[in-house]
Amino acid sequence: MLFNLLIVGYIACAGFVASGVLGSLYQLITKQPPKFAFDGEGILSFIAGVFVCVFAGPFIIMRNAIRGRRIEKRPLGWLVASSTIAGMWSMCSGVMVINVALIMIGYT
Repeated sequence: MLFNLLIVGYIACAGFVASGVLGSLYQLITKQPPKFAFDGEGILSFIAGVFVCVFAGPFIIMRNAIRGRRIEKRPLGWLVASSTIAGMWSMCSGVMVINVALIMIGYT
């Protein structure tokens, strides 16, 4: 049981790290923080925006939740709820990240 919880925690951490790396890369390239908006001119820009939102979602949620708590003085429950959503989302994207990593090293 404890081993399974450790694996779930590892997968969630892998998903959140991938989310943070992608969000930071987006911010480095575009000079603006990632957000849940699709402001693209073409279809390729729209698809890239969807990709960023899907995989950098936990990073965006946590950044907005922490800013909301510090700047807008939102209640602590808002931060807890946002953290829970981001954690579950990280776990789901972590499964994808771990599967891609296992495929790339040839372990199937």
